[in-house]
Amino acid sequence: MIEDATVSLTAQEPNGAPTRRLNMIEAINDALGVMMAHDPAVVIFGEDAGYFGGVFRATAGLQEKFGKSRVFDTPINECGIIGAAVGMAAYGLRPVPEIQFADYIYPGLDQLISEAARLRYRSAGEFTAQITVRSPFGGGIFGGQTHSQSPEAIFTHVAGLKTVIPSTPHDAKGLLIAAIEDDDPVIFFEPKRIYNGPFSGYYDKPVEPWKAHPDSAVPEGHYRIPLGKARTVRAGEAMTVLAYGTMVHVAAAVIAEKGIDAEIIDLRTLVPLDIEAIETSVKKTGKCMIVHEATRTGGFGAELSALVQERCFHHLEAPIERVTGFDTPYPHSLEWAYFPGPVRIGEALDRLIKD
Repeated sequence: MIEDATVSLTAQEPNGAPTRRLNMIEAINDALGVMMAHDPAVVIFGEDAGYFGGVFRATAGLQEKFGKSRVFDTPINECGIIGAAVGMAAYGLRPVPEIQFADYIYPGLDQLISEAARLRYRSAGEFTAQITVRSPFGGGIFGGQTHSQSPEAIFTHVAGLKTVIPSTPHDAKGLLIAAIEDDDPVIFFEPKRIYNGPFSGYYDKPVEPWKAHPDSAVPEGHYRIPLGKARTVRAGEAMTVLAYGTMVHVAAAVIAEKGIDAEIIDLRTLVPLDIEAIETSVKKTGKCMIVHEATRTGGFGAELSALVQERCFHHLEAPIERVTGFDTPYPHSLEWAYFPGPVRIGEALDRLIKD
């Protein structure tokens, strides 16, 4: 079993497990299949998650393999989906409900916040809510304001919830297995812009073939990546760039094009947060930039900025930079102007280099 995924991927993992080249959708599907075979308490359900296999096909083939009692469709009722999951978890199951788009999760907030996140505490440990809520989130596919939101900050604010956002197929599988095995409720957001592979970071530039990318090498079978462990995507000395999900790829593309010796930290999980990795990096580089596509005000970048300021104040050589989405509804036709893209990220990098 792999305990951490900060490794160099080849044809086999260091433990000898063979790997396959998968995109993120395939890796998520693989993780769900592994866990359903591994633990009969795991059940999957949601709108179109059963027979059709999900709107993005992440659960394709699982109903056929494991049956309608373990993989099934639900009415269009997010509150009911999450409420049912809470009850199932209280009776010992490990439900993995799918919310079709993160934009639709709001009717289920009361069940997530008032019930799932509180169950262990209000029952003095007698009951737990071992629920993993999967949902595609973020922009990049011209989904407009009702199919492109990034609401992760709402969940990081809630005590008792864990929030996970992978950026590679390798991490997606290992983190999802760890989330399902966790005895607390986990929000597992999947960046749909990179479902089918990485991209150049530029809307109008060619996409690197995903199957040739090293992070597409996904070990077969069961492995887990511990929640709360960040990944150093790229070591550097000039500055620290904190990102997660799609923004890891955008920031990496701009940094590579500019030739800046920046260290990129992929947070992987927002709660629990690997603050030690962040602190070590920022104290080394003396500069910090935070990138996320959610709106700026009250976004998770504000919490990151406060933590860096509190822990690294005497090591900072320049103000912390935040590059985020704008405080507006997500536009359709102007998506790449709203998106924290190469232009705005590049300008922030230039400011930090000059300071």
